Formats: sequence, C-alpha cells, structure tokens
Amino acid sequence: MNQIYVVGVGMTPFGRLLQRSVYDLVGEAVGLALKDAGCATANIGSAFYSTLTNGQFQGQTAIPGPIAMRRLGIEGVPVFSVENACASGTSAFNLATMALKSGSCDIALAVGAEKMNIPDKAKMFSAFDGGWDVSTVEQNKAALLAMGEGVVAPPGTTSEKPYSVFMDVYAALCRHHMLTYGTTQRQIAAVAAKNHQHSVHNPLSQFREPCSIEQVLAAPPITYPLTLLMCSPISDGAAAAVLCNADGLERLNGAGGRAVRVLASVVQTGSTRGIDEPHKIVAHLGAKKAYEQAGVAPSDVDVAEVHDATAMGEILNAESLMLVPFGEGGPAAERGDFTVGGRLPINPSGGLESKGHPIGATGLGQLHELVTQLRGEAGQRQVSGARIAIHENGGGLYGIEEAVVGITILAKN
Repeated sequence: MNQIYVVGVGMTPFGRLLQRSVYDLVGEAVGLALKDAGCATANIGSAFYSTLTNGQFQGQTAIPGPIAMRRLGIEGVPVFSVENACASGTSAFNLATMALKSGSCDIALAVGAEKMNIPDKAKMFSAFDGGWDVSTVEQNKAALLAMGEGVVAPPGTTSEKPYSVFMDVYAALCRHHMLTYGTTQRQIAAVAAKNHQHSVHNPLSQFREPCSIEQVLAAPPITYPLTLLMCSPISDGAAAAVLCNADGLERLNGAGGRAVRVLASVVQTGSTRGIDEPHKIVAHLGAKKAYEQAGVAPSDVDVAEVHDATAMGEILNAESLMLVPFGEGGPAAERGDFTVGGRLPINPSGGLESKGHPIGATGLGQLHELVTQLRGEAGQRQVSGARIAIHENGGGLYGIEEAVVGITILAKN
C-alpha cells in the first residue's frame, strides 16, 4: 500500500501562450499524462489541481479545480484546489501521494496550470504581492533587504522598468552569500549560462537560445547582482502527473515497465532562524527528512531539479540539499559540476530561468523532467545512468526564507 509510483506525466510547452486558454492547457497536460499512463479518466480516484492565478486573472475563484476537472470528464470523485505559492504543484503531488498511501484511492492525478501573461502588466506582477504576510509588508521588506547590507550595488545595475519586489529579496540573498562565502557574480552567471544551454535541448522550454557567461553578465540589469538572464520569466503552461499505489499499478495493465518509484515526498514549512544558521534552512531540514524517508544519501543522487526563480536559487538549493557543502555551490557551478556531463547535473530541463515558471505548474514541470530522465528518455540532455533523482520547489516568504518547500525523491523502477 505504501509504495507509490508515477506512471504518467504530461506537460505543455511553457511560455507566452497568448492564444491558448487555461483550460486548453490543462486539457493538453492531463491528456498527455493519461495517455502516458494508459489510464482513462474513469480510473482517476482523486484529483489535486494547483494554481495561484486562475482566480485573480481568469476570475475563476473558489473552485478552479472542480471546474477544470469537470471539463475533462473527471467527476464524481474528490477534487481539491491547491494553492501554496510557487510550491503549489509539488503540494498537489504530495497530497496525491498521501491519498494513495491512505488507501482512499488507487490512482490519483496531480495537475497545475497558469495563464499568467495578461495585457495589464501591473496586475500581472501583483500576483506575487500575497507571497508573504500582507499585514507586515514594510517589516518584511526591511528584514529581507537587510540581508544584503554590506554590498554596494555599482551604478547602473538596477532596472528602471517594473519588476517584482521579490527580485530585490533574491538580490539580498545573493549579496549575503557573496559576503559570507565569497560567491561572485560570475559564478551566479555560470548557473544561468548552463541552464540556458540545457534548455536548447528541451523542446518544452520557454527559452531555447544558448548564452555565455559574458552574455549573462552583459544582459540588462534587474537589481545587483541579478541580470535579466539570471531570472525566471512570467509564463503560461500546465503540467500533470498520474500516480498510483501497488493496487493501482495492477489495474493499469502495462504501466509497470515505465513506472518511477516515489521514494519520498515531503512538504516542509519554515521555522524561526537567524541568517547565519544555514543548517536550519527550511529546504535543508526538508531534505534531511526526505533522505531519511527514502533511505538514500545525497551521494546517491544522480540528477536534480531545484527551484531557481533566479540563478542564485540553484546555488542555495544545491547547498541546502547537501549536494555540495554550504558555501561551495558557486565554485561548483563555475567548474561545471552541475552541467549535464558534470559531477552532478542540476536542472537539465533548463530550470525555471529557461524552461519557464507558470507558478502552479512549476513543481510538476520539474517532476516531469525527472521522470523523463529516470526513464532514459531525455534525448540530448539525458543524464547517463540516472537512477536516483531529487526535486526541490519552494514558495512564498516568511521571515528570511521560503514559507514552504516541497522535496521529492524519485527512483528508477
């Protein structure tokens, strides 16, 4: 009962999909996942639908999940709408694993979708405004931006165009890491250049043009040390996964050969800590739980997908997942350790920076990549011999870190 499998995945291209509706995107992703699993809609026992903006941008508040699923003929079963900031998709996946372990169903669907590109740019960026405690906005800003004190931004390194306040937060995290560990802007740029190179080989990525470290550094500034090419875009898209337990796998005759095992699925919220207490970072604590649940160690991991809303996110999360020691993420990136063909490939999909970041679909898009990798079906971005994969997806802010983080560990069956 407790062994859980991913038997089907599906994903639309991510990008500025101006001519497509959110329901069109959901239909494509779910259809692909069901086909991949050899599963009919009638087999789905529970569905978990993740989104952040369907209510704000499309007006479908209250029941976006039931509406989206009824349009696909998924009815008469429990359907849950899931919102957990950028970790919404992974939260939906986690809830699906819990339903399967409880025995309330044998086959479950997790799907996330966003239609974020809208004509009103101010409204578009406002989607992020609720990603922290809205009753203490000025205190939030002060605490988070204080992390970057001690590094003076060079003249001309702040954009005059509108951008999310969270980019200032990410920049402050960068500056703190630079002060604490000696991380350089060039090392951060190395992450972005690597991910843009990976995305060349991912037909579902929003951006597929390669770029060099020098091009990343020369890109228009956002807020020091971040440039445009280091940051994830606003994206439309959908991604889905069909999961099952052992009984469900028997019902899906023929799915076992390509099934991927879920060794761990953890959702962790943050806790109070000081800026100089990295071992209390929410992603680090969540990763420790996931490794224990999975019965594997960081040294067993062959490939990772981590939340890189900016390139610095990859460095921070590689350290928190114990894939490198704290402070070693920047040098490892510059050496090429995280490149496909390197010591431990991270974000072979291109990451959020290149693949795109449709918030409710992001975590499931990362899992789509890792399932594809473990099946050996990733083409030119394939990580040779991949058997164990780890996934990290964070959302929102509370205190000085993410409000919630999802960690998943998968294994080749």
